Amino acid sequence: MTGERPIGEDDLQAFVDGRLDPARIEIVKAWLTSQPSQTERVQREAEQREALRARLAFKAQEPIPARLRVAHLVAAQRRRPHHTFTGMAAALVWLVLGGVLGATGATWWRGPVTPQSSGQAAVADNAIAAYRLYVGERLHPVEVPGDQEAHLVQWLSRRVGKPLKAPDLNAQGYRLIGGRLLPSGGEAAALFMYENEGGNRLTLYARSSAQERETAFRFERQDGVSAFSWIDGGLSYVVSAKAERAQLLPIAEAIYHQFESAGDPAKGRL
Repeated sequence: MTGERPIGEDDLQAFVDGRLDPARIEIVKAWLTSQPSQTERVQREAEQREALRARLAFKAQEPIPARLRVAHLVAAQRRRPHHTFTGMAAALVWLVLGGVLGATGATWWRGPVTPQSSGQAAVADNAIAAYRLYVGERLHPVEVPGDQEAHLVQWLSRRVGKPLKAPDLNAQGYRLIGGRLLPSGGEAAALFMYENEGGNRLTLYARSSAQERETAFRFERQDGVSAFSWIDGGLSYVVSAKAERAQLLPIAEAIYHQFESAGDPAKGRL
């Protein structure tokens, strides 16, 4: 590759997005064959972006509202010429949404601050605080050990008021070591704790959110602790760990998909 400019992060991101200059594609592929760690990272990011596109695909399929259709805007222009710029800009947002999904593949969209998103953020804060408090405890990290999983799940389900489940994370390298009951704004919350062979721990926090609608994943990072939170089937979930976003995302997705594949357990039939 004498005379070629070095492979940079821009090249790799464009390669993952499918927008790399054709003249550079073979050069990047050849470079990746000699860089196993970078190859693994590129593959992982491509998988994450595809997962994001799948999660947000419903948005691209929504019809453009009548008030934002071009014919409606043209008619409005004739009536009120000085208001057209804002309306046309809004229409363009809908028309280019498909492109936006690809361009923003590396980031989970949080959306505007609403009472719901504010409430979800508060739940995530509580979950991260619980993680910090108990994950370092060596003698009593949990109230009920993992070898009593059936009893643990039944007890926490009764206290939270919703059927719960302790996801199986063995494929991700984590085993259940137990769980405990926590207070959460006058309600009960459940905390399941997992540990891998290296002694690293993660927690899954769950509490009832019966009055709140479902949400997509929301990412938080506070002083080295990462967390993905979402609401599904009347329950708020938060998975927390001292891990990079790219490491924690597949675990959060595995938990979410286990709920879906087991007869929609996260929708009230856990």
